[in-house]
This record gives sequence, structure tokens and C-alpha cells, in this order.
Amino acid sequence: MKILSVNVATVQPLQVDGKRVMSAIAKQPQTGPVAYGGMGLAGDEQADPTVHGGLAKAIYAYPSEHLPFWRTVRAQARVAGWEDEVPHGLMGENLTLSGVLEDDLWVGDQLRFADGGVLVVSEPRFPCYKFNAVMGFAKAAKLMVESGYCGTYLAVLVSGALQAGDSFTLEPGERALKLSDAFRARTKGKRF
Repeated sequence: MKILSVNVATVQPLQVDGKRVMSAIAKQPQTGPVAYGGMGLAGDEQADPTVHGGLAKAIYAYPSEHLPFWRTVRAQARVAGWEDEVPHGLMGENLTLSGVLEDDLWVGDQLRFADGGVLVVSEPRFPCYKFNAVMGFAKAAKLMVESGYCGTYLAVLVSGALQAGDSFTLEPGERALKLSDAFRARTKGKRF
């Protein structure tokens, strides 16, 4: 299990259905170590702290294993070419991870890094209208719900610095609530 990319963004205007809204969903990969603390990665911002950021949602991680799916659906929606890779950060994720999926994670599990830093799985990410805009087609949020490819929010237990290439271990928590089950329970019956 390792980090493929560490991504941050500042709040910028985003066009959504002809309206200008503020967002920091367009994360960009960083080179070198990026420090993090209780409120997230250094240099990263959130436009709407009622749904993103804060202590429980300091860092958002997304599995790279899902990116081929998004490449295909973006090509089918004709917003990207068949060979166009989904760039790290496009999902709005701070960490693009390899080797760990939603079904592998339980709320309370810990990601432990060699520098002593520890992140804790807190809750799944729920898509919003800004996700549709950044992905380039209106059914992106619905596809995230149907696929269960939501990624995870992480709280910071021990601060540190992260960079692409860092490996981590997964230490099980109490195993009371599986991340994928939490996502399905909160999205069941809702329209996206």
C-alpha cells in the first residue's frame, strides 16, 4: 500500500450549470513532502467547510484502482478521449492511494506511515454537484453512488509529512462499521 500522489488546491471559481461557484475540488499533485496536521494538508483549502475539511474530514483519499473506470465513463460521456488518463487529484482527493479499497476499510482503521504519522478512517466521501462539474458530465455523482467508488475521509491522529512513493500499513480498528456499508446506508434511496 502506498501513496501515488499528494494533491492540494486553493479555492478557485468553478463553472457549474452556467453559474460561478467557489471550490477547491481541482487538486494538483505536489512534489516533495507535504506537511499535514489536524486540519489537513499544508496549502490545501476547502470552499465549503460544512461538507469538506475539519477534524473528521481533514484529508480525502481515493483508490487509484478506480481511475480506469472513470477514464472509461468519461470517454463514454465524450468529455475525454479513450486514452486520456484521469489525472491524480481530479476526484478531489488529497491522496491518490494504491493497494487499499473501500471494502478493505472500516471506520477507525489507521494508516501508519514510516515517519510516525497516523491517519484514521473517519467516513466515506459523498458526491455533490461540484463533482459532476469537475468530471464533465451530469451523472458522475450518480455513478459514484452506484459503483460505491467513494474513497475515504481521514482524520489526523499524529501529524507528519507525506509524499508520493510513501508506503503505509493498515492497522485495524474495532471493525464495527465497514466504510462501504456506511456509504451505501447514507446514499440508499437518495437521488444524485
